[in-house]
Amino acid sequence: MKTFSLFLVLAVFSSLPPARAMPLAPDSPVVTFATCAGRLSAMMEYQWMFDGPASEQTKAQRAAMIDLLEAVQPEGKGRDVLHLRLEAKMAQAALLTRATFNRDAEDARRALVLAHQKLAQCTGLLLG
Repeated sequence: MKTFSLFLVLAVFSSLPPARAMPLAPDSPVVTFATCAGRLSAMMEYQWMFDGPASEQTKAQRAAMIDLLEAVQPEGKGRDVLHLRLEAKMAQAALLTRATFNRDAEDARRALVLAHQKLAQCTGLLLG
């Protein structure tokens, strides 16, 4: 009977989903670099449409940010990091879209200022 009980307990625990790892701390360098890589990706794509030559500098900054991210990314956190990058990219793209296609001039200006501020926070982390 003990063997059967042990087997039953093991069967229940083995059917549970794997334990989730601890989430990344909001103030960790991984979160910062992933967020910045996403923002720079959005800016680069925006520049492809409206300012092609500027996209080359942004592309280099994005590559440098990805290098920093890869240096600090913990093993097994690839999905979480990709999620952070995509969230930041979509948020930055939304600001840039609002700044470009908004009929409300004041709101467009605020969106552009905020987009540039967020990008400056990221480029300020890079040398050169």
